[in-house]
Amino acid sequence: MADSNFDRAVVFVIDHNEAGAVGLVLNDPRDDYLGQAIPIWDESRFADCTLFSGGPVDPFTSMALGEFRGSQDDNESLLFANIGVIDLGSGPNSIPDSVVNLRPYLGYSGWGPMQLEAELAANAWFVVEVHPDDIFGNEDVDLWSKVLRRQNSPVSWLSNYPSDPRLN
Repeated sequence: MADSNFDRAVVFVIDHNEAGAVGLVLNDPRDDYLGQAIPIWDESRFADCTLFSGGPVDPFTSMALGEFRGSQDDNESLLFANIGVIDLGSGPNSIPDSVVNLRPYLGYSGWGPMQLEAELAANAWFVVEVHPDDIFGNEDVDLWSKVLRRQNSPVSWLSNYPSDPRLN
């Protein structure tokens, strides 16, 4: 992908319909924490969560992926497993006690109508299944390589491809 915003990015698509698509970059941690960046969160139980850049669109939009304890049937807004989207603008008092893990984001990745489909047709993206530990795993891990390495296809070979092949 030629866009430097998505160099080795692992993007989790959270909404896709006829109007376009929205996703969050899972592997772009920032140098600040939720409580530092959004003051209403500074005394919450999630204040020390590392903040991530979700993508280049609207860098002041805040949202999070939350891991919910309990049955998937208990929450219709879950994306998969026990993971759902949380609006950080609603403040910490809106977070149910069933949220056991939080990954906060500023900004998001967005595509207009049929834009993502065109990029997929041009083979600009690898489409793979997400695992819960991709979202809430160790942020220091090279997630791009980890995700590619677990694929049962030739794409797994790229997991060892250097960031800058000229230095190889």
